[in-house]
Amino acid sequence: MTTLAKPAMRPARPEFSSGPCAKRPGWTPENLQNAVLGRSHRSKLGKTRLQEAIDRTRQVLEVPDDFLIGIVPGSDTGAVEMAMWSMLGPKPVQLLAFESFGKDWVTDVTKQLKLPAEVLDAPYGELPDLTKVRKDADLVFTWNGTTSGVRVPNADFIAADREGITICDATSAAFAQDLDWAKLDVVTFSWQKALGGEGAHGVLILSPRAVARLESYTPAWPMPKLFRMTKAGKLAKDIFEGATINTPSMLCVEDAIDALKWGAQIGGLAEMQRRADANLAALAAWVEKTDWVDFLAADPATRSNTSVCLKVVDARVAALADDVQADFAKKLASVLEKEGAALDIGGYRDAPAGLRIWCGATVETSDLEALTPWLDWAFATTLEQLQAA
Repeated sequence: MTTLAKPAMRPARPEFSSGPCAKRPGWTPENLQNAVLGRSHRSKLGKTRLQEAIDRTRQVLEVPDDFLIGIVPGSDTGAVEMAMWSMLGPKPVQLLAFESFGKDWVTDVTKQLKLPAEVLDAPYGELPDLTKVRKDADLVFTWNGTTSGVRVPNADFIAADREGITICDATSAAFAQDLDWAKLDVVTFSWQKALGGEGAHGVLILSPRAVARLESYTPAWPMPKLFRMTKAGKLAKDIFEGATINTPSMLCVEDAIDALKWGAQIGGLAEMQRRADANLAALAAWVEKTDWVDFLAADPATRSNTSVCLKVVDARVAALADDVQADFAKKLASVLEKEGAALDIGGYRDAPAGLRIWCGATVETSDLEALTPWLDWAFATTLEQLQAA
């Protein structure tokens, strides 16, 4: 038997998935009773709700007044793809690749769009050399690596007088980290991350510079309907006024409005960021006193406060073959799930073996504090099973 006693108290909400993430505290399906159901999203009422989601996003995320906000298909991935397919081509391209989604954007740019691009990459847990970012090139990057637990500390590496545009995948950074709007031209995220919303819808935010690119450049490749943002060389502004390209789920829209209302009620962006920081701090305090685990992101300055990635550093496990270590991490997560102490916290499939615990604002710090004894218990239990095998 394990020498550690099973903890007496479980997290009140064991949902620590990195997407879709935990619903906001106090959420119930009854909160969605005003959803426009059985009606066209293009009806006056439907467009009003879509516009409200856009307006509340601007308010809570503190998006500049001259930036446009649109709701698009395909979650954050769809929003990033729309931007890349519509805007890349007239200038050199650089991509930052330090986690799996950044690597996906590299594949799309180099293999699908077939553009010559400079890839600045780094192993999981680290950032590329940001001093190599050029002001004369377009830049595609993730602000926060959802699968690596690493974030850029700021946007100082982007030139204020840049000639290219910046396309920023901010899906696990929005509402939790300071986005430097002056340095960003395209910002994307999905409701399913920091808002605890539902999947399938993305949010696409464009600066005036991004709009200028759309209206001055026509890509050489065929453009799928879902990616088209211009008509006769001009921006299709209705996309950013509640007229979505395809039919959205109005139930999901209502859920996003509910989450945005909650964000405003608790104190807006500052309080959402504070909650995420407090959640990271709770895990960091535990990691500091625990010898079997460490952060995948070694540098605290680049450590995510949302998608926290952990690795097992215990010598007895670290000495094992890679596939055995991966199996150990899966079993550790499985033990926690069977106990109802933590759900969906296995590391991302392409990332190094370990755990990934969502710490965004919709997660309560008290639940993370209740989780850490369970992590210790699950490690001891899984190690004992390994040694007995």
